[in-house]
Formats: sequence, structure tokens, C-alpha cells
Amino acid sequence: MNQPEAPTLPRSRPAAAHRRVLAHGLYEARLTLRNGEQLLVSLILPLLVLIGLHRAHAVTDIVPGIDTIAPGVLSLAVMASAFAGAAIATGFERQYGVLAYLATTPLGATGLILGKSLAVLCVIAVQVLVLGSAGFFLGWSPEPLGIIWMFGVVIMGAATFTALGLLLAGTVRAEATLALANVAWVLMGAAGGAVLPLEHDGAGALLLALPSAALGEAVRGATMEGRLAVVPILILAAWALAAILAARKWFTWK
Repeated sequence: MNQPEAPTLPRSRPAAAHRRVLAHGLYEARLTLRNGEQLLVSLILPLLVLIGLHRAHAVTDIVPGIDTIAPGVLSLAVMASAFAGAAIATGFERQYGVLAYLATTPLGATGLILGKSLAVLCVIAVQVLVLGSAGFFLGWSPEPLGIIWMFGVVIMGAATFTALGLLLAGTVRAEATLALANVAWVLMGAAGGAVLPLEHDGAGALLLALPSAALGEAVRGATMEGRLAVVPILILAAWALAAILAARKWFTWK
């Protein structure tokens, strides 16, 4: 007597690569926006800096006006998400083995990195909307053409600082990443030329080579003068390339 054949179940296939990246990117973006600590660094603190410096300008000429402050705070926010946020989250995922696991799934290592980059851009879009609206409310009036240049600069800055953040997360322990990322973000914002412009002579000229200063200069050049600052963009590109090459050599998944 012949045994009936067992029914064959259709094999499930992974979604297309772009769908996997999109799903992972949106998932990470939602996690970030629901995380209180991430919101504090990415939105609340930059918003407080914007309001605080604007009020300080009202009582002293030492602090520049809103047209200088607003693009600087946007630069600070970009660094918060692309560098500090990405580095800390990735560092702990690496320590707990999440990175190594996800790299073996259909998402893959490349898809994981692209998904993280997409998540950073989603968070930055929210930051630009919130901080830009606050800036307009306080009297910020950027050059219309410069707004277009600003978006390009922000994307370039996001790529640079995401690469730097992943390099940090993939080479040191999570606890060290947490400390170094936060300290570096504060220093770059306070003295690295991101929030307030640097002098173009003496020590300030040397600090202009920092990625934070390049991002701040490029965003201010776009919004205040309606131009694309070529030299700062090249500096950002150089830092991005160096970080990517270093990450390819020293980044470890666990």
C-alpha cells in the first residue's frame, strides 16, 4: 500500500534587499525616537542650546545672532544622531552579540550598515523639522537657495559622522564608546566650531580641519550666504573616507 506523500510547503524567500534595508532603517529610527536618553541628546539639549544662546544674544553682543546660532545648533544635532547616537547604540549591540547575529541574517552586514545610515537620516529629518521650526519662531531667516545646499551638507555630514561613530563602536568596548562619544560630542559642540564659528587665524585655523568645524562652516555658509562651501565639504569627505577605510580594517562585529 502506497503511503500518501507529505504536502510540500512553499519555501519562504527573504524580501528584496531594498525592502530589508528600509524595514531595518525604519525600525531603528522608531527605537531611537522612543528612547528617552536619545531624545535628550538628539533634540532636547540642542533645543535648549538654541534657546539659551538666543537669549544670551539679547543681553550681550559676544554671542552672535540667531542666523549664526541656528545652523550651528543644527550641526550639533546632526553630530548627536550620526556620531554619538549611532556609536553608542552600535557599541552595545556589538557587545551583546546583536551585530554578529544580524550580519548572518538575510539583511547581511552591508544591509545592516545601510539600515543604520537610513535610521540616522530619518532622525535627522525630525531634528531639522523641530529645530528649524524653533529657529524660524525665534527669527531665523536663512537664504532660500541656501536651504537646498543645507540639505546636501547635512547628508554629507551625516555620512561622515556615522562613519566615525561606527568606527568608534567597532573598535572599543561599549562602555568606552559611551564615554568617548559623549565627551567628543560635547567638545566638538563647545569648542570644535560646530555651534559657533572659529577664528580663521592662530589655533582656530588648525581647528577648522576638524569635521565638526567643517560641518558648522558648511551649514552656516549655505544658510547665511546661500553658497556651497567647497573647502569644508572636501574636509568632511576626507574624514568620511578615512573613517570608512579605518573601519574596514579595524571594525569587528563582536
